[in-house]
Amino acid sequence: MKKSLALILCGLIMLLTACGGGSKQTTGGEQKEKVVKIGISQLVEHPSLDAAREGFIAALKDAGYVEGKNLKIDYQNAQGDVNTNMSIAQKLVGEKNDLILAIATSSAQAVAKSTKDIPVLFTAITDPVGAGLVKSLDKPGANVTGTSDTHPEAIKKTIAAIKTFVPGAKKVGIIYNSGEPNAVVNVKNAKIALKADGLEPVETSISTSSEVKQAAQSMVGRVDALYIPKDNTVVSALESVIEVANSQKIPTFVGEGDSVKRGTFASYGFDYHDLGYTTGKMAVEILKGKKASDIPVGFPGNLQLYINKKAAQQEGITLKDDLLKGVKIVGE
Repeated sequence: MKKSLALILCGLIMLLTACGGGSKQTTGGEQKEKVVKIGISQLVEHPSLDAAREGFIAALKDAGYVEGKNLKIDYQNAQGDVNTNMSIAQKLVGEKNDLILAIATSSAQAVAKSTKDIPVLFTAITDPVGAGLVKSLDKPGANVTGTSDTHPEAIKKTIAAIKTFVPGAKKVGIIYNSGEPNAVVNVKNAKIALKADGLEPVETSISTSSEVKQAAQSMVGRVDALYIPKDNTVVSALESVIEVANSQKIPTFVGEGDSVKRGTFASYGFDYHDLGYTTGKMAVEILKGKKASDIPVGFPGNLQLYINKKAAQQEGITLKDDLLKGVKIVGE
């Protein structure tokens, strides 16, 4: 009887060893931790999206998932190309990643369309429901959830700041890519806010980053200020707008704080690194067994007014001390 029990125990030990002991794999007598594979699809490079990606990876690291040890990341950037964007989505799905992060609306739509099985997280998305990524914000459904970069008061407050810092403004120019769903939503909300504040929107749309400078030049003499929404195509070529704004003394307001750091004047925004970090914590939950469908969509925290003092000087704006209380100053 004792001999039989010993044989059974021995067999169980051998079976566990062969199977890697759950999250461990055994090779040559040494235990090796399972490597988690995560694919990242990013529409285009610019500071806000890059910061979201870095925050995501930081959250994974803080939870014990480290590249080169137990984490393999396949980062792909479409450089704003729609066809490349879809190819990246199909590649990441085909390589059977454990989870895929999609940064920006078009990237998220491509990945979500390509898989119904692999958990998909998105970040820096303006309207997850309108983009068809989730059924609702509280109950996403299916295999997709993530974080939106749309704070309900951000656009209203930024438009209101135009009246505060450029009190004589009447017309506000908007440059955007009409092919970006997130930009279309932001422009719609901006126009509502502008009209509510008695300001007239003057729109011009582009389709590629190479058209941004010409679009900015077309606003000269027609507008009293510029508003650049959260538009990945325009923001990727933001320096072209800044060059025109500075030379023509046109105050420039934008959709996020990182663009203020780059040289535009002002925005009510938040830290995209924090938004990415929140998304990374969601990834940890999913890797530990939670379903994406059970995780509500996340949003940014408190807004803060970002102002670039150097841009104020270059764009002809006089800053009074009483208007700078509680403001995050950059560009000094």
